[in-house]
Amino acid sequence: MSLFSTRRTFLAFIAVLAVGLASAAAQDARRAYTPPALDTVHAVAAEHGMVVAQEKLSAQVGAEVLRRGGNAVDAAVATSFAMAVTYPRAGNIGGGGFMLIHSAERNEDIAIDYRETAPAATTPQIFLGPDGKPDAAKSRDSALGIGVPGTVAGLALALEKYGSGQFTLSQLLEPAIALARDGFVVDDDIADTLPAWHRRLARWPSSARIFSRPDGAPLRGGDRLVQSDLADTLKIVAAQGPRGFYEGPVADKLAKAVSDAGGIMTSADLKSYQAIIRQPLRGTYRGYDIVSMPLPSSGGVVLIETLNMLEGFQLAELKQGSPQSLHLLIEAMKRAYADRARYLGDPAFVKAPIETLMAKDYAAKLRAGISTDEATPSSKLVSAATSPREGSNTTHFSVVDGRGNAVSNTYTLNFSYGVGLVADGTGVLLNNELDDFTAAPGASNAYGLVGFEPNLPEPGKRSLSSMSPTIVLKDGKPVLVTGSPGGSRIISTVLQVIVNVLDYKMDVSAAVAAPRLHHQWLPDEVRVERGFSDDVLFELKAMGHLVVEPMGQTSANSIAVTPNGPLGAPDPRTRGAEAAGQ
Repeated sequence: MSLFSTRRTFLAFIAVLAVGLASAAAQDARRAYTPPALDTVHAVAAEHGMVVAQEKLSAQVGAEVLRRGGNAVDAAVATSFAMAVTYPRAGNIGGGGFMLIHSAERNEDIAIDYRETAPAATTPQIFLGPDGKPDAAKSRDSALGIGVPGTVAGLALALEKYGSGQFTLSQLLEPAIALARDGFVVDDDIADTLPAWHRRLARWPSSARIFSRPDGAPLRGGDRLVQSDLADTLKIVAAQGPRGFYEGPVADKLAKAVSDAGGIMTSADLKSYQAIIRQPLRGTYRGYDIVSMPLPSSGGVVLIETLNMLEGFQLAELKQGSPQSLHLLIEAMKRAYADRARYLGDPAFVKAPIETLMAKDYAAKLRAGISTDEATPSSKLVSAATSPREGSNTTHFSVVDGRGNAVSNTYTLNFSYGVGLVADGTGVLLNNELDDFTAAPGASNAYGLVGFEPNLPEPGKRSLSSMSPTIVLKDGKPVLVTGSPGGSRIISTVLQVIVNVLDYKMDVSAAVAAPRLHHQWLPDEVRVERGFSDDVLFELKAMGHLVVEPMGQTSANSIAVTPNGPLGAPDPRTRGAEAAGQ
């Protein structure tokens, strides 16, 4: 069956979605997040299925798939490809990510790793300057930072193995192709972010042609974004599957664009790329099962390790957002992030002590070192593990269907709009994901995350990530589907949504909207959003915490699954986020 029975039907559908999207609110570009009063925040209810994403057109494309009988994976694939068109700073086919699936029919949880890989010509010294010190421009601003994209392979694998069988890849690509070919009105997040990042895109003529007005200025709210080359690339993928992306003319154009820009990715690198099905990590927290991503995502390890520490404290007896509760969150975060830096990397290259780090008795040892009223300096934290020895340009969406299936998907280009390079003739905006490697032992990436030998660059290696798509189960059934963009802040964001829902019994929208904070071991500072009272911040400082504002962008688009149906919580931090129900 065709997703849309006729082209006229589909165009009418897209027209309805696009009406009125140009908004005067675009002048609030890059505004700081001010949380709403939590008693005014309400989740969006649906009877059966739900898609919650950072961009409304794509969320509605996914919801339409659910309405037409698709399962959560079908909807996730359609949403992902649509966001490659409508959310160019993070939705992508030029990057990679992770998908977590709960299959009710199979009674199985699955992790799909479609993280970018380092090209074969990569060396451990690739991001060092002539003086032997890390050169950030090489990994962040040049084509050397481009990893082999994994998104097309990952989405195709998910559909092949776990889709409903009612839709082909070609059918699920129809909405994305039409949106790219016919264009859509620039609004919401693109209108907010494109002016700030346009200079990065304008360095490359192939990018400037797409994202600029005739006078060279960035597109703005009310303009139409048309991506004809991207439509043609998506048509080839629709006709040939992932082979049309990783081999043949598209792959040759991608490799040529990278080479011409000074990078090292080749056609052979693209041809050899493989997405991987992995076993998710599982932990428990207060009677719930926590299912999250394994390495090369650090998200599952750090999240479960942190929750294990917090489980020994009676958080429910402390007021949500109180200095005492926040202090415990901070202290648990910094200890788990310290272990992240020291031990974690691509499992094909590194033997990390995962079982130790996720063990309840290990958490008890760490918990014993937490003072309830005084901050522990990060310099005094040495990992107690006894076994041997990562962008804001990320987006997350959550999907549930009426059959009990769920998908939590996070994918990225690393920086907003990646390296800024659109491969000429393809419409594909390329990542700078290799900055998530550690350029040298003890060096930090763009998010300040320190790393050591396990995360040094090597040929074919996948850099350590913080992406944390997570599903919380009770009695084997999903109760919460969550995740977020935000680089190093992803894990702490997911942690706080889970604690707000499970410990404080908050409505999922209030749990998502509540102000958040973040500590990642180094630098030794607590990053906070607006919304915490001066009294709370004063008490945190009195405990010895260095408090710094702002925290940085996150967007935890989440779904709570209730006996009465799913409740969607689009994160209010991003304009245009939407919960689209069925």
